[in-house]
Amino acid sequence: MKIIIFLIFVLSIVIILPAYGIDLSELENVGLKNKYIIISDGNKFEIGVVVNFQIAAPIFSESDKSLTFNAETARDVGNESEFYIPRGLFVGPVMVLLDGQEVSPIINESDNIIYIGMTVDGKGKHVIEIIETKSIGMESQEVSNGGGCLIATATFSSELAPQVQQLRELRDNIVLQTESGTSFMTGFNQFYYSFSPAIADYERENPVFKEAVKLTLTPLLTSLTLLQYADIDSEYEMLGYGIGIIILNIGVYFVAPAVLIMKISKRVNIEKLYRIHV
Repeated sequence: MKIIIFLIFVLSIVIILPAYGIDLSELENVGLKNKYIIISDGNKFEIGVVVNFQIAAPIFSESDKSLTFNAETARDVGNESEFYIPRGLFVGPVMVLLDGQEVSPIINESDNIIYIGMTVDGKGKHVIEIIETKSIGMESQEVSNGGGCLIATATFSSELAPQVQQLRELRDNIVLQTESGTSFMTGFNQFYYSFSPAIADYERENPVFKEAVKLTLTPLLTSLTLLQYADIDSEYEMLGYGIGIIILNIGVYFVAPAVLIMKISKRVNIEKLYRIHV
């Protein structure tokens, strides 16, 4: 009985639908609706995605306010996609990037839902990014004031890691509250961003190097926690505490290892002399 019902269903598709003028090729454009749960600021948001190609669960960036989808299409044309995003997840207007290039999809915004409809041309792997445009301006402002903690983020695997949050809070709430601190950050950023992207990328590729960087950062993070207990009310106090932290880290990273190496070298030389005379 089940076989007969199945045969009738197949015949209805192959014979009956074309008889009524329905093009079977249009069925290829019908996609299934996928639902994904995104957590932002402690709230859950359900993302609806309708596509006729393979697409992975989105990656949400809290700091950038962006959704990233990795997709793979099987055809050169006719790859259709629709996205239904709750308004609470994105407050401002959004822009869409396809493989790093801005595109112009259909975007309809209401009080509750942001609808995005777009066609993905080309067979193969693609990256679709939906970004809140408001956060782009905020990100640019953050770079001018202090930038992101690239190395720390790569080391601790998330911008929401406590260690990364600690660095960001120290920068924004303490260092940047004084003119001397702002001047220091301006000069420091020019130096820091000349090499930090390369180190962060290598950390993601090499877990052993990542652990070595984590071990190296531990004394620095520990010393910076002292600023949380400091009462800084003037430029002089900021300079004093800042110079003190720098001297402390010079001692930890350079003086202490140098003394240790000298002692070890001296010990080795004494043992060599003792063996020669014995």
